[in-house]
Amino acid sequence: MFFSFILAALLALNPAKTAPASVEPCKIYGSIYLETDPRLRNNCFATVYIEPEETFADVLVYQENNKLFADKAGLWYPAENRAFADYSLFVTTDRNLAEFSIHYIKVRSFAGCKTN
Repeated sequence: MFFSFILAALLALNPAKTAPASVEPCKIYGSIYLETDPRLRNNCFATVYIEPEETFADVLVYQENNKLFADKAGLWYPAENRAFADYSLFVTTDRNLAEFSIHYIKVRSFAGCKTN
């Protein structure tokens, strides 16, 4: 009984840590650097899968030509260097390892998060 009391006291003083918050893809915009080297995966903000079909993507992305116009969700300016990017994302070829998926579109007005 004494040991169960000690164990309960230790658990009360040091509760289990909660899982980190998931990535919100709707808040990612601006200059984006897409990393493909698996050795640098831990240095990236999130893992993304490039979806071939628009239907299954979480975010529809339009590539801006000017960084100043990439000011809302789905509008991304491709950064040439990781140091100059607002976000660096690791691109995976396995859909199950990705935190969210994207699909590139050609019409700017359709860019953004898909609402389900």
